[in-house]
Amino acid sequence: MSSNPYEKAGFYDSAIGAGRHRAIVGGRWDETGRIQMAILQEVGLLPHHHLLDIGAGALRLGCKAVPYLEPGHYWATDASREILLAGHRAELADPSRLDPARLIADARFEFPGVPDTITHAIAFAVFPHLPMAYLRRALASLRRFERLERFLFTVFLAPDAVTALSPVRQPDGVVTHDLRPPYHVLAEDVVHMAQVSGWQVTRKDVMLPRGQVLFWAEPLRA
Repeated sequence: MSSNPYEKAGFYDSAIGAGRHRAIVGGRWDETGRIQMAILQEVGLLPHHHLLDIGAGALRLGCKAVPYLEPGHYWATDASREILLAGHRAELADPSRLDPARLIADARFEFPGVPDTITHAIAFAVFPHLPMAYLRRALASLRRFERLERFLFTVFLAPDAVTALSPVRQPDGVVTHDLRPPYHVLAEDVVHMAQVSGWQVTRKDVMLPRGQVLFWAEPLRA
């Protein structure tokens, strides 16, 4: 049986029915959304760009990105389309700026239906909940977006391979693990996985909620 609560039957339905669509995507709702927007703008996101919000949940970032971007320039994926739609109903100041057709169920990081116009992508607090193979899938699948300039993602890190075998207390107090969520990984593994998938990654020194570490990936062009 999976130890990931997001995979439990009825998890999303129960939470959404109880009005907890914000809570199940993590705390610090407004703070985290503002951090995500600031990071994207730091790497050059402008209103005319096209953003893919991976693992977007209840649109914690979307409620800030949609008013900033030109209409039709925001796309979101999540394992649960229901949580995306809950965010659309409850969190957008002007829901008419975001066509619900741009909210896509995608548990396999295949990005079905997402157009080739995407220039920026972000997966914030997504991979700490999943085995590392999902990061590899995302990196490989994103290579089809020829206009993609930057992909931002977060992970928890362990300092070395021996330490990674045991639980690790992160700077913000969260305890992470190698075989169950929340997961930690090695920085060297992130770099290697990115390189073999056609990316160059840079670790960014910025304090993020719960001690996550931000990586900034750019596609390797021939």
